[in-house]
Amino acid sequence: MEFLSLLFVLATAIHWLNTQGQRQRTALLAEQLRPYQIEKHMEQLTGAYMRALDETDAERQQQILQLQAPAEEQLAQEFQSLARDFAKLPAPVTRAFKVALPYIDQLSPKATFDMRRMLEVHAQGIERTVRNQQGLTPKERSFRMMGEMFLMQHSCHWFCRSKTIASARMVTQHQTRYEQALDAVSPETRQAYLAVVQG
Repeated sequence: MEFLSLLFVLATAIHWLNTQGQRQRTALLAEQLRPYQIEKHMEQLTGAYMRALDETDAERQQQILQLQAPAEEQLAQEFQSLARDFAKLPAPVTRAFKVALPYIDQLSPKATFDMRRMLEVHAQGIERTVRNQQGLTPKERSFRMMGEMFLMQHSCHWFCRSKTIASARMVTQHQTRYEQALDAVSPETRQAYLAVVQG
């Protein structure tokens, strides 16, 4: 009985510490995002890409996609700025847990990843896709851009809460699994992303 009571107290303490850490990371990211309209641009682009990808008329599809150029440029620029701003923060507050255990970063730094590096990976991935140096078709480019945005959003939710919650949110919001988003991004983004989360 005493053992079960001890387990309950321990579980309660871990949950409380996790919740406190999540609140701090969420507040930090929200503060960094405040000057930007990144979420607004993402919502606009996601809606437009979905309409375009469902469009059977090729000319209409092209027209919808061309109209998104200003929002794409703004998203790329603002995310580059966010990554630069976030890179100025000190290391302890920018680390996210791979496993949701408080203070695990003090026991093993490899149990965390640095969100500063992660945001830089996503900023480069979005920039690459907007520039389209690989010459993707408009449809391929739209699909890749959604992958880049969804994976970036997943990283933000992972930083604030956990990978499990981030993956569940992506399925709920975008009907997209984590593995699908990872497959949809550019090979360069995927390689750099995995180096951050597996490093």
